[in-house]
Amino acid sequence: MTRTLGLLGGMAWPSTAAAYRLLNQRVNAALGGRATPELLLWSADFGVVGDLQAAGDWDGAGAMLADAAARLERAGADALVLLTNTMHRVSPAIEAAVDVPLLHVADATAARCRDAGATRVGLLGTRFTMEEPGVRDRLAAHGLEVLTPDAARRRQVHDHIYDELVLGEVTDACRATMRAAAAELVDAGAAAVIAGCTEIELALTDGDVAVAFVPTTSALMDAAVTWLVEGAVPARP
Repeated sequence: MTRTLGLLGGMAWPSTAAAYRLLNQRVNAALGGRATPELLLWSADFGVVGDLQAAGDWDGAGAMLADAAARLERAGADALVLLTNTMHRVSPAIEAAVDVPLLHVADATAARCRDAGATRVGLLGTRFTMEEPGVRDRLAAHGLEVLTPDAARRRQVHDHIYDELVLGEVTDACRATMRAAAAELVDAGAAAVIAGCTEIELALTDGDVAVAFVPTTSALMDAAVTWLVEGAVPARP
């Protein structure tokens, strides 16, 4: 295994830590022995990222991540992963700044949904992920019908992510909100529920969902392992 993967992380750190652990575990499981992947990590100051998101300054956020991606490429990364769903809103800026592939979280997630036989899916994430172009539209481009909670529930989910989960804190109220949101999506006809924010996986598990549970971190890390071992990238829409 001679490929080097660049990780764009720190948005926020708990999800990056979880993704790093999964990636190492799954590469080791695939290759055995003491095998671990060659990785380069750039970790953002989430205070800066959160301010850009709140201000709707996606151009500024895109420029920041494009610069980081270019630095990872110069350092030797042969492909990139972005360890946050929300910031895939600026994936076109990242891809325009580098010559190496970006393994897109929505492509990996769509493949996992299709494997589960789900074409109508519920999406949980930050308000930006549920309402803005990015992951939602990319999933739809793969032929999936994407459901999201109502406006009040979207706000609740978003607030729990930013007020607690990005700090690594999980309260009973947060767990209750995530379970209720997932149940409402299932009631609306979702055949799978996507944890479209890596931090959501701290508060919601497959045992909490009555249909297929698709955590995007797991889907993206599986795609990253496939690339590291075989050189294959997820199918684009």
